[in-house]
Amino acid sequence: MATLLSAAPFRHRHDREIFALAVPTFFALIAEPLFLLTDAAIVGSLGTQALGGLGIAGQVLLTLAAVCVFLAYGTTAAVARKFGAGDVPGGVRDGVDGLWLAILLGIAAIGIGWPLGPWMIDLLGASPEVAPYALTYLRISLLSTPFLLVIMAGTGVLRGLQDARTPLVVAVASYVGNAALCATFVFVFDWGIAGSAWSTVIAQGGGAFWYVAAIARSARREGVSLAPSLAGLRASASAGFALFLRSVSMRVVALVTTAVAARLGDESIAAHQVSYNIWALLVFAMDAIAIAGQSIVGRYLGAGDVRGTRHATRRMVEWGVMSGLLFTVVVFLVLPWAHVPFTSDPSVAALIVASLVVVALMQPLSGVTMVLDGVLMGAGDQRYLAWASLWTMLAFLPFALVIPSLATSETGGLVGLWIAFAVWILARAVTLGLRARGEAWLVTGAHRP
Repeated sequence: MATLLSAAPFRHRHDREIFALAVPTFFALIAEPLFLLTDAAIVGSLGTQALGGLGIAGQVLLTLAAVCVFLAYGTTAAVARKFGAGDVPGGVRDGVDGLWLAILLGIAAIGIGWPLGPWMIDLLGASPEVAPYALTYLRISLLSTPFLLVIMAGTGVLRGLQDARTPLVVAVASYVGNAALCATFVFVFDWGIAGSAWSTVIAQGGGAFWYVAAIARSARREGVSLAPSLAGLRASASAGFALFLRSVSMRVVALVTTAVAARLGDESIAAHQVSYNIWALLVFAMDAIAIAGQSIVGRYLGAGDVRGTRHATRRMVEWGVMSGLLFTVVVFLVLPWAHVPFTSDPSVAALIVASLVVVALMQPLSGVTMVLDGVLMGAGDQRYLAWASLWTMLAFLPFALVIPSLATSETGGLVGLWIAFAVWILARAVTLGLRARGEAWLVTGAHRP
Protein backbone atom coordinates (compact mmCIF):
# COMPACT_ATOMS: atom_id res chain seq x y z
CA MET A 1 0.00 0.00 0.00
CA ALA A 2 2.94 2.33 0.60
CA THR A 3 3.63 2.54 -3.15
CA LEU A 4 0.10 3.81 -3.68
CA LEU A 5 0.41 6.77 -1.33
CA SER A 6 2.19 9.84 -2.66
CA ALA A 7 4.42 12.20 -0.70
CA ALA A 8 1.99 15.05 -1.36
CA PRO A 9 -1.38 13.50 -0.51
CA PHE A 10 -3.48 16.60 -1.18
CA ARG A 11 -1.99 17.78 -4.48
CA HIS A 12 -1.87 15.77 -7.70
CA ARG A 13 -2.29 16.51 -11.39
CA HIS A 14 -5.27 14.14 -11.69
CA ASP A 15 -7.20 15.67 -8.81
CA ARG A 16 -9.03 18.23 -10.95
CA GLU A 17 -10.62 15.67 -13.28
CA ILE A 18 -11.32 13.25 -10.40
CA PHE A 19 -13.08 15.90 -8.33
CA ALA A 20 -14.99 17.29 -11.32
CA LEU A 21 -16.79 13.95 -11.46
CA ALA A 22 -16.46 12.70 -7.88
CA VAL A 23 -17.76 15.75 -5.99
CA PRO A 24 -21.19 15.99 -7.68
CA THR A 25 -21.35 12.18 -7.72
CA PHE A 26 -20.63 12.16 -3.98
CA PHE A 27 -23.63 14.36 -3.23
CA ALA A 28 -25.82 12.39 -5.63
CA LEU A 29 -24.84 9.09 -4.02
CA ILE A 30 -25.21 10.13 -0.39
CA ALA A 31 -28.65 11.57 -1.18
CA GLU A 32 -30.08 8.05 -1.49
CA PRO A 33 -28.81 6.53 1.79
CA LEU A 34 -29.48 9.78 3.63
CA PHE A 35 -33.12 9.68 2.67
CA LEU A 36 -33.24 5.93 3.28
CA LEU A 37 -32.06 6.77 6.78
CA THR A 38 -34.79 9.43 6.89
CA ASP A 39 -37.33 6.78 5.91
CA ALA A 40 -35.90 4.50 8.59
CA ALA A 41 -36.27 7.24 11.21
CA ILE A 42 -39.88 7.94 10.15
CA VAL A 43 -40.84 4.26 9.99
CA GLY A 44 -38.97 3.63 13.26
CA SER A 45 -41.52 5.88 14.96
CA LEU A 46 -44.09 3.18 14.14
CA GLY A 47 -42.25 0.61 16.28
CA THR A 48 -39.50 -2.01 16.21
CA GLN A 49 -41.53 -4.45 14.07
CA ALA A 50 -42.22 -1.80 11.40
CA LEU A 51 -38.52 -0.89 11.29
CA GLY A 52 -37.61 -4.56 10.97
CA GLY A 53 -40.16 -4.95 8.17
CA LEU A 54 -38.58 -2.02 6.32
CA GLY A 55 -35.18 -3.73 6.69
CA ILE A 56 -36.44 -7.05 5.28
CA ALA A 57 -38.35 -5.52 2.36
CA GLY A 58 -35.52 -3.09 1.68
CA GLN A 59 -33.07 -5.94 1.15
CA VAL A 60 -35.39 -7.58 -1.39
CA LEU A 61 -35.77 -4.31 -3.29
CA LEU A 62 -32.05 -3.60 -3.11
CA THR A 63 -31.45 -7.05 -4.57
CA LEU A 64 -33.73 -6.36 -7.52
CA ALA A 65 -31.87 -3.11 -8.12
CA ALA A 66 -28.41 -4.57 -7.56
CA VAL A 67 -28.76 -7.42 -10.03
CA CYS A 68 -29.65 -4.79 -12.65
CA VAL A 69 -26.81 -2.44 -11.71
CA PHE A 70 -25.17 -3.21 -15.04
CA LEU A 71 -27.71 -0.77 -16.49
CA ALA A 72 -25.71 1.99 -14.80
CA TYR A 73 -22.17 0.62 -14.51
CA GLY A 74 -21.96 -1.22 -17.81
CA THR A 75 -23.47 1.75 -19.63
CA THR A 76 -21.03 4.17 -17.99
CA ALA A 77 -18.02 2.14 -19.14
CA ALA A 78 -19.32 1.61 -22.69
CA VAL A 79 -20.38 5.22 -23.23
CA ALA A 80 -17.16 6.60 -21.68
CA ARG A 81 -15.03 4.48 -24.04
CA LYS A 82 -16.91 5.81 -27.07
CA PHE A 83 -16.72 9.34 -25.69
CA GLY A 84 -12.93 8.98 -25.34
CA ALA A 85 -12.72 7.64 -28.90
CA GLY A 86 -14.83 10.55 -30.23
CA ASP A 87 -17.98 8.53 -31.03
CA VAL A 88 -20.60 10.47 -29.05
CA PRO A 89 -23.60 9.37 -31.20
CA GLY A 90 -22.62 5.75 -30.65
CA GLY A 91 -22.58 6.32 -26.89
CA VAL A 92 -26.02 7.94 -26.95
CA ARG A 93 -27.33 5.02 -29.05
CA ASP A 94 -26.12 2.62 -26.34
CA GLY A 95 -27.90 4.81 -23.79
CA VAL A 96 -31.26 4.76 -25.58
CA ASP A 97 -31.14 0.97 -25.84
CA GLY A 98 -30.24 0.83 -22.14
CA LEU A 99 -33.38 2.80 -21.28
CA TRP A 100 -35.58 0.39 -23.21
CA LEU A 101 -33.92 -2.59 -21.56
CA ALA A 102 -34.51 -0.96 -18.15
CA ILE A 103 -38.24 -0.59 -18.84
CA LEU A 104 -38.57 -4.23 -19.93
CA LEU A 105 -36.64 -5.53 -16.91
CA GLY A 106 -38.66 -3.33 -14.54
CA ILE A 107 -41.96 -4.72 -15.82
CA ALA A 108 -40.59 -8.27 -15.48
CA ALA A 109 -39.46 -7.56 -11.90
CA ILE A 110 -43.00 -6.55 -10.92
CA GLY A 111 -44.43 -9.70 -12.50
CA ILE A 112 -41.97 -11.92 -10.65
CA GLY A 113 -41.71 -10.06 -7.34
CA TRP A 114 -45.42 -9.59 -6.60
CA PRO A 115 -46.42 -13.29 -6.32
CA LEU A 116 -43.09 -14.33 -4.77
CA GLY A 117 -43.13 -11.57 -2.13
CA PRO A 118 -44.35 -13.68 0.82
CA TRP A 119 -41.85 -16.44 0.00
CA MET A 120 -38.92 -14.00 -0.21
CA ILE A 121 -39.85 -12.37 3.11
CA ASP A 122 -40.14 -15.76 4.79
CA LEU A 123 -36.79 -16.82 3.30
CA LEU A 124 -35.14 -13.83 4.98
CA GLY A 125 -36.40 -15.01 8.36
CA ALA A 126 -38.99 -12.36 9.17
CA SER A 127 -40.94 -13.11 12.35
CA PRO A 128 -44.77 -13.28 12.24
CA GLU A 129 -44.88 -9.78 13.75
CA VAL A 130 -42.44 -8.29 11.20
CA ALA A 131 -43.66 -10.08 8.04
CA PRO A 132 -46.91 -8.08 7.44
CA TYR A 133 -45.02 -4.79 7.50
CA ALA A 134 -42.40 -6.17 5.12
CA LEU A 135 -44.99 -7.48 2.64
CA THR A 136 -46.94 -4.21 2.59
CA TYR A 137 -43.83 -2.16 1.90
CA LEU A 138 -42.49 -4.63 -0.68
CA ARG A 139 -45.61 -4.93 -2.82
CA ILE A 140 -46.20 -1.20 -3.07
CA SER A 141 -42.54 -0.35 -3.70
CA LEU A 142 -42.28 -2.96 -6.45
CA LEU A 143 -44.38 -0.61 -8.59
CA SER A 144 -41.43 1.80 -8.68
CA THR A 145 -39.01 -0.78 -10.13
CA PRO A 146 -39.30 0.34 -13.81
CA PHE A 147 -38.70 3.93 -12.68
CA LEU A 148 -35.67 2.92 -10.61
CA LEU A 149 -34.09 0.97 -13.47
CA VAL A 150 -34.65 3.85 -15.90
CA ILE A 151 -32.88 6.13 -13.41
CA MET A 152 -29.97 3.68 -13.23
CA ALA A 153 -29.63 3.45 -17.01
CA GLY A 154 -29.95 7.21 -17.45
CA THR A 155 -27.33 7.85 -14.79
CA GLY A 156 -24.92 5.54 -16.61
CA VAL A 157 -25.39 7.38 -19.90
CA LEU A 158 -24.78 10.84 -18.48
CA ARG A 159 -21.77 9.79 -16.39
CA GLY A 160 -20.28 8.10 -19.44
CA LEU A 161 -20.65 11.46 -21.23
CA GLN A 162 -18.69 12.98 -18.29
CA ASP A 163 -21.82 14.74 -16.94
CA ALA A 164 -22.07 14.22 -13.18
CA ARG A 165 -24.10 17.36 -12.45
CA THR A 166 -27.44 16.27 -13.92
CA PRO A 167 -27.50 13.02 -11.87
CA LEU A 168 -26.79 15.15 -8.79
CA VAL A 169 -29.76 17.46 -9.46
CA VAL A 170 -32.11 14.53 -10.15
CA ALA A 171 -30.96 12.56 -7.10
CA VAL A 172 -31.30 15.45 -4.66
CA ALA A 173 -34.69 16.53 -6.05
CA SER A 174 -36.03 12.96 -6.00
CA TYR A 175 -34.92 12.13 -2.50
CA VAL A 176 -35.94 15.46 -0.99
CA GLY A 177 -39.37 14.86 -2.53
CA ASN A 178 -39.36 11.31 -1.18
CA ALA A 179 -38.55 12.46 2.37
CA ALA A 180 -41.24 15.16 2.31
CA LEU A 181 -43.88 12.79 0.94
CA CYS A 182 -42.90 10.06 3.41
CA ALA A 183 -43.32 12.38 6.40
CA THR A 184 -46.66 13.65 5.04
CA PHE A 185 -48.10 10.22 4.28
CA VAL A 186 -46.98 8.68 7.59
CA PHE A 187 -47.53 11.52 10.06
CA VAL A 188 -50.33 13.53 8.44
CA PHE A 189 -52.34 10.94 6.49
CA ASP A 190 -51.54 8.13 8.97
CA TRP A 191 -50.87 5.59 6.19
CA GLY A 192 -48.23 3.77 8.24
CA ILE A 193 -45.47 1.90 6.42
CA ALA A 194 -47.55 2.00 3.22
CA GLY A 195 -47.08 5.78 3.16
CA SER A 196 -43.30 5.35 3.08
CA ALA A 197 -43.63 2.94 0.14
CA TRP A 198 -45.95 5.22 -1.88
CA SER A 199 -43.57 8.15 -1.40
CA THR A 200 -40.83 6.05 -3.02
CA VAL A 201 -43.01 5.20 -6.02
CA ILE A 202 -43.93 8.86 -6.67
CA ALA A 203 -40.40 10.24 -6.18
CA GLN A 204 -38.73 7.66 -8.41
CA GLY A 205 -41.38 8.18 -11.09
CA GLY A 206 -40.46 11.86 -11.21
CA GLY A 207 -36.74 11.08 -11.42
CA ALA A 208 -37.26 8.60 -14.28
CA PHE A 209 -39.23 11.17 -16.30
CA TRP A 210 -36.39 13.68 -15.82
CA TYR A 211 -33.78 11.24 -17.19
CA VAL A 212 -35.88 10.24 -20.18
CA ALA A 213 -36.32 13.91 -21.10
CA ALA A 214 -32.57 14.63 -20.76
CA ILE A 215 -31.49 11.67 -22.89
CA ALA A 216 -34.17 12.40 -25.48
CA ARG A 217 -32.67 15.87 -25.91
CA SER A 218 -29.19 14.38 -26.36
CA ALA A 219 -30.52 11.88 -28.90
CA ARG A 220 -32.13 14.62 -30.98
CA ARG A 221 -28.94 16.69 -30.84
CA GLU A 222 -26.80 13.75 -32.05
CA GLY A 223 -29.34 12.53 -34.62
CA VAL A 224 -30.01 9.26 -32.77
CA SER A 225 -33.42 7.56 -33.01
CA LEU A 226 -35.39 7.00 -29.81
CA ALA A 227 -36.83 3.74 -31.14
CA PRO A 228 -35.41 0.56 -29.60
CA SER A 229 -32.87 -1.46 -31.56
CA LEU A 230 -33.12 -5.24 -31.24
CA ALA A 231 -29.39 -5.60 -31.84
CA GLY A 232 -28.71 -2.90 -29.28
CA LEU A 233 -30.96 -4.55 -26.69
CA ARG A 234 -29.17 -7.86 -27.22
CA ALA A 235 -25.77 -6.18 -26.95
CA SER A 236 -26.75 -4.36 -23.73
CA ALA A 237 -28.09 -7.55 -22.16
CA SER A 238 -25.05 -9.57 -23.24
CA ALA A 239 -22.55 -6.99 -22.00
CA GLY A 240 -24.35 -6.83 -18.67
CA PHE A 241 -24.46 -10.56 -17.99
CA ALA A 242 -21.08 -10.69 -16.20
CA LEU A 243 -22.06 -7.70 -14.07
CA PHE A 244 -25.34 -9.47 -13.35
CA LEU A 245 -23.41 -12.46 -11.97
CA ARG A 246 -21.21 -10.12 -9.94
CA SER A 247 -24.25 -8.40 -8.50
CA VAL A 248 -25.98 -11.68 -7.65
CA SER A 249 -22.92 -12.80 -5.67
CA MET A 250 -22.81 -9.51 -3.79
CA ARG A 251 -26.52 -9.57 -3.05
CA VAL A 252 -26.24 -13.11 -1.70
CA VAL A 253 -23.83 -11.68 0.88
CA ALA A 254 -26.27 -8.90 1.81
CA LEU A 255 -29.28 -11.24 1.94
CA VAL A 256 -27.50 -13.86 4.02
CA THR A 257 -26.38 -11.13 6.41
CA THR A 258 -29.97 -9.91 6.74
CA ALA A 259 -31.32 -13.44 7.16
CA VAL A 260 -28.82 -14.23 9.91
CA ALA A 261 -29.60 -10.94 11.69
CA ALA A 262 -33.34 -11.71 11.50
CA ARG A 263 -32.77 -15.11 13.08
CA LEU A 264 -30.88 -13.52 15.96
CA GLY A 265 -34.08 -11.69 16.98
CA ASP A 266 -36.36 -8.76 16.18
CA GLU A 267 -34.03 -6.34 17.99
CA SER A 268 -31.07 -7.57 15.94
CA ILE A 269 -32.78 -7.14 12.56
CA ALA A 270 -33.99 -3.66 13.56
CA ALA A 271 -30.46 -2.68 14.65
CA HIS A 272 -28.94 -4.27 11.56
CA GLN A 273 -31.26 -2.20 9.35
CA VAL A 274 -29.83 0.98 10.85
CA SER A 275 -26.18 -0.18 10.87
CA TYR A 276 -26.41 -1.44 7.31
CA ASN A 277 -27.87 1.86 6.09
CA ILE A 278 -25.10 3.80 7.85
CA TRP A 279 -22.50 1.50 6.28
CA ALA A 280 -24.21 2.04 2.91
CA LEU A 281 -24.10 5.80 3.41
CA LEU A 282 -20.34 5.69 3.96
CA VAL A 283 -19.76 3.28 1.08
CA PHE A 284 -21.91 5.35 -1.26
CA ALA A 285 -19.81 8.37 -0.33
CA MET A 286 -16.59 6.54 -1.22
CA ASP A 287 -18.26 5.10 -4.31
CA ALA A 288 -18.19 8.64 -5.72
CA ILE A 289 -14.48 8.10 -6.39
CA ALA A 290 -15.19 4.65 -7.85
CA ILE A 291 -17.81 6.01 -10.25
CA ALA A 292 -15.47 8.82 -11.25
CA GLY A 293 -13.01 5.99 -11.91
CA GLN A 294 -15.47 4.28 -14.24
CA SER A 295 -15.81 7.43 -16.34
CA ILE A 296 -12.13 8.43 -16.26
CA VAL A 297 -10.69 4.97 -16.90
CA GLY A 298 -13.17 4.29 -19.70
CA ARG A 299 -12.28 7.61 -21.35
CA TYR A 300 -8.51 7.09 -21.02
CA LEU A 301 -8.62 3.55 -22.38
CA GLY A 302 -10.96 4.62 -25.19
CA ALA A 303 -8.31 7.21 -26.14
CA GLY A 304 -5.53 4.61 -25.86
CA ASP A 305 -3.77 6.27 -22.88
CA VAL A 306 -2.52 3.42 -20.67
CA ARG A 307 -0.05 5.61 -18.77
CA GLY A 308 -2.79 8.09 -17.85
CA THR A 309 -5.00 5.18 -16.74
CA ARG A 310 -2.30 3.91 -14.36
CA HIS A 311 -1.59 7.31 -12.85
CA ALA A 312 -5.28 8.18 -12.36
CA THR A 313 -5.92 4.76 -10.79
CA ARG A 314 -3.13 5.20 -8.28
CA ARG A 315 -4.42 8.61 -7.29
CA MET A 316 -7.99 7.39 -6.84
CA VAL A 317 -6.80 4.57 -4.57
CA GLU A 318 -5.00 7.16 -2.45
CA TRP A 319 -8.22 9.14 -2.10
CA GLY A 320 -10.09 5.95 -1.23
CA VAL A 321 -7.74 5.26 1.68
CA MET A 322 -7.85 8.85 2.95
CA SER A 323 -11.65 8.94 2.74
CA GLY A 324 -11.90 5.69 4.66
CA LEU A 325 -9.66 6.99 7.45
CA LEU A 326 -11.78 10.13 7.71
CA PHE A 327 -15.01 8.10 7.97
CA THR A 328 -13.50 5.90 10.69
CA VAL A 329 -12.94 9.00 12.81
CA VAL A 330 -16.42 10.37 12.03
CA VAL A 331 -18.20 7.15 13.05
CA PHE A 332 -16.34 6.95 16.36
CA LEU A 333 -17.17 10.60 17.07
CA VAL A 334 -20.92 10.11 16.58
CA LEU A 335 -21.04 6.58 18.03
CA PRO A 336 -22.65 7.43 21.41
CA TRP A 337 -25.58 9.19 19.69
CA ALA A 338 -25.88 7.21 16.44
CA HIS A 339 -29.01 5.35 17.57
CA VAL A 340 -30.96 8.44 18.69
CA PRO A 341 -32.83 9.23 15.41
CA PHE A 342 -33.91 5.62 14.89
CA THR A 343 -35.10 4.00 18.10
CA SER A 344 -35.97 4.53 21.75
CA ASP A 345 -35.59 0.81 22.53
CA PRO A 346 -32.46 0.47 24.72
CA SER A 347 -31.77 -3.07 23.45
CA VAL A 348 -31.82 -1.96 19.81
CA ALA A 349 -29.70 1.09 20.67
CA ALA A 350 -27.01 -1.06 22.30
CA LEU A 351 -26.90 -3.36 19.29
CA ILE A 352 -26.55 -0.41 16.90
CA VAL A 353 -23.61 1.00 18.85
CA ALA A 354 -21.85 -2.39 19.08
CA SER A 355 -22.14 -3.15 15.36
CA LEU A 356 -21.04 0.35 14.33
CA VAL A 357 -17.66 -0.20 15.99
CA VAL A 358 -16.92 -2.83 13.32
CA VAL A 359 -18.38 -0.58 10.62
CA ALA A 360 -15.96 2.19 11.66
CA LEU A 361 -12.86 0.00 11.64
CA MET A 362 -13.48 -1.41 8.16
CA GLN A 363 -13.75 1.97 6.38
CA PRO A 364 -10.18 2.33 4.98
CA LEU A 365 -10.35 -1.17 3.55
CA SER A 366 -13.79 -0.41 2.11
CA GLY A 367 -12.35 2.68 0.41
CA VAL A 368 -9.69 0.67 -1.43
CA THR A 369 -12.21 -1.99 -2.40
CA MET A 370 -14.77 0.43 -3.81
CA VAL A 371 -12.22 2.38 -5.87
CA LEU A 372 -10.59 -0.69 -7.42
CA ASP A 373 -14.00 -2.15 -8.22
CA GLY A 374 -14.91 1.05 -10.08
CA VAL A 375 -11.60 1.17 -11.94
CA LEU A 376 -11.90 -2.39 -13.24
CA MET A 377 -15.54 -1.80 -14.12
CA GLY A 378 -14.59 1.29 -16.10
CA ALA A 379 -12.05 -0.83 -17.95
CA GLY A 380 -14.81 -3.25 -18.91
CA ASP A 381 -13.16 -6.08 -16.96
CA GLN A 382 -16.54 -7.55 -16.04
CA ARG A 383 -15.62 -11.22 -16.44
CA TYR A 384 -12.92 -10.99 -13.82
CA LEU A 385 -15.22 -9.04 -11.52
CA ALA A 386 -17.87 -11.75 -11.85
CA TRP A 387 -15.48 -14.56 -10.92
CA ALA A 388 -13.86 -12.55 -8.12
CA SER A 389 -17.27 -11.79 -6.62
CA LEU A 390 -18.20 -15.47 -6.70
CA TRP A 391 -15.04 -16.56 -4.87
CA THR A 392 -15.26 -13.81 -2.26
CA MET A 393 -18.90 -14.72 -1.61
CA LEU A 394 -17.82 -18.32 -0.97
CA ALA A 395 -15.16 -17.03 1.46
CA PHE A 396 -17.84 -15.10 3.37
CA LEU A 397 -20.59 -17.71 3.69
CA PRO A 398 -18.91 -20.13 6.17
CA PHE A 399 -18.18 -17.25 8.57
CA ALA A 400 -21.73 -15.88 8.43
CA LEU A 401 -23.63 -19.15 8.62
CA VAL A 402 -21.98 -20.31 11.86
CA ILE A 403 -22.88 -17.10 13.72
CA PRO A 404 -26.33 -18.20 14.99
CA SER A 405 -24.96 -21.43 16.43
CA LEU A 406 -21.95 -19.80 18.13
CA ALA A 407 -23.59 -16.64 19.47
CA THR A 408 -24.24 -16.61 23.22
CA SER A 409 -26.04 -13.25 23.08
CA GLU A 410 -27.69 -10.99 20.49
CA THR A 411 -24.83 -8.50 20.86
CA GLY A 412 -22.17 -11.14 20.26
CA GLY A 413 -24.14 -12.55 17.35
CA LEU A 414 -24.60 -9.21 15.56
CA VAL A 415 -20.98 -8.12 16.14
CA GLY A 416 -19.78 -11.51 14.88
CA LEU A 417 -21.96 -11.10 11.81
CA TRP A 418 -20.37 -7.74 11.03
CA ILE A 419 -16.88 -9.23 11.52
CA ALA A 420 -17.81 -11.86 8.92
CA PHE A 421 -18.90 -9.03 6.65
CA ALA A 422 -15.49 -7.39 7.16
CA VAL A 423 -13.82 -10.65 6.09
CA TRP A 424 -15.76 -10.41 2.84
CA ILE A 425 -14.55 -6.83 2.27
CA LEU A 426 -10.97 -7.99 2.89
CA ALA A 427 -11.32 -10.84 0.37
CA ARG A 428 -12.63 -8.39 -2.23
CA ALA A 429 -9.74 -5.97 -1.63
CA VAL A 430 -7.19 -8.75 -2.14
CA THR A 431 -8.70 -10.09 -5.38
CA LEU A 432 -9.20 -6.62 -6.88
CA GLY A 433 -5.74 -5.42 -5.83
CA LEU A 434 -4.00 -8.40 -7.44
CA ARG A 435 -5.85 -7.75 -10.71
CA ALA A 436 -5.09 -4.03 -10.72
CA ARG A 437 -1.35 -4.71 -10.33
CA GLY A 438 -1.35 -6.68 -13.58
CA GLU A 439 -1.74 -5.72 -17.26
CA ALA A 440 -4.65 -7.87 -18.49
CA TRP A 441 -7.34 -5.27 -17.72
CA LEU A 442 -5.64 -2.47 -19.69
CA VAL A 443 -7.41 -2.98 -23.03
CA THR A 444 -7.59 0.15 -25.22
CA GLY A 445 -9.98 1.29 -27.97
CA ALA A 446 -13.65 2.24 -28.39
CA HIS A 447 -14.74 -1.39 -27.88
CA ARG A 448 -13.45 -4.04 -25.49
CA PRO A 449 -13.43 -7.49 -27.14
